[in-house]
Amino acid sequence: MAKDDVTKGQQPEALATFAASARNDGKKPDEIGLTATPETGPIPASSEEKAEAATKVLREGVLQRDQGADEAIDALPDRTRDS
Repeated sequence: MAKDDVTKGQQPEALATFAASARNDGKKPDEIGLTATPETGPIPASSEEKAEAATKVLREGVLQRDQGADEAIDALPDRTRDS
C-alpha cells in the first residue's frame, strides 16, 4: 500500500504541524491543509511501546529516579520531523 493511500482522508498529525509552524516563524505553512500529506500523515507506532514509555515517564516522576524513560521515548518515532 502506498503512503498516499495510508493518509487518504486523514488530518495532518498535530505535532508535525506544530513543528512546521515553529520552523515557519510561528505560522502554519500554507501547504499544510486540513488533509494529511505523505509528509504530515500519521506515523505508525506500537501502542505497547507508547504505553511503556508513558509508564516509565510517570514512574520517574513519582519515584524520582531513572526508569529508562529517555531511552523509551527516543525509541518512538519522531513526530516533529520535517514536513
